[in-house]
Parts: sequence; C-alpha cells; structure tokens
Amino acid sequence: MRRSLLAAGGAAVLAACAAPPPRNEAFALPPFPEARHLIAFEVGAAGDFRYFVDAASLSVSGGVVRYTLVARSPSAVENVMHEAIRCSSGDYRIHAVGRDGRWAGREGDWRPIPGAGAQPWRSTLQREYFCPQNEPIRSAAEGVRALREGGHPFAKGFGS
Repeated sequence: MRRSLLAAGGAAVLAACAAPPPRNEAFALPPFPEARHLIAFEVGAAGDFRYFVDAASLSVSGGVVRYTLVARSPSAVENVMHEAIRCSSGDYRIHAVGRDGRWAGREGDWRPIPGAGAQPWRSTLQREYFCPQNEPIRSAAEGVRALREGGHPFAKGFGS
C-alpha cells in the first residue's frame, strides 16, 4: 500500500512538471507610447535604427518584464511593439504591434531570444537592462533607472 501511494504521488508530481505553463496571462495593454516617455538605449549592431523603450509601459510581474519598444529608422518611420521577456528562460513574446496610434495584431507565442542578429534589441534589453545575470528586475523603476544609466549595474559586473 505504501509503495502504491508513493508511486501515485510521484506520478502526480511528474505530471505537474510536464504540464505546459498556463497561457492565460491577464494584463491590459498600456496606452500607446508618447514621445515624452521614450528613453533611448544603445544596441551594438543596430545599423541606422534608434531604439527606445516607453518608460510608462514598463512593468514586471512573475519574472516577466513587459515594455513598449519603438524602433525608429533614419527616415523617421517608427515600428512600435509591446513585448515581454521571460528572464528565466530567455524567451520573448510580442503582445501587440502599433499601427496608426493604436494597438493591433494577435499575440504571438513565446520564442527564444536570438543572439545579436536580425533583432538585436531583445538580447540587449535582456542582458544589459531587464534581466541582469538572468534575474528579472524587481520593479519598473529599476528598469527605467537602468535605461537612463546606460545599463543595469549587475549587467556591468562587480568591477564597475
């Protein structure tokens, strides 16, 4: 009898570990970004684009950092996306894209953050601002401070 209880309990634990994470992440999209809230940040392989995070959109919950990104081309065309980074696994998700001053599009799935290739802003935000040492920032204020100071102090190492 004791063995069957242990086996049943072990099976329940294994089943719980194998279950996919819940998809229902209730949150409201932030207001569309305003120029006065944009904070520029440096991306090494950015080409001619300039990148900004809307400070008013930054939030942290359950190890996930959400923010609105504005990528501006040299001709002032802007791409706007509300995204999330899950620090523990190094994944990202696009929640919405901006069109004509409003949010549109369908929420995407979680995907691994690529290296500094075609979309270098995500790996930069993850490593240098929002997930130093693979740990999420504790608050939006901490993220805003990291953006304003050119990087999170923990991402710079202990020698800085």
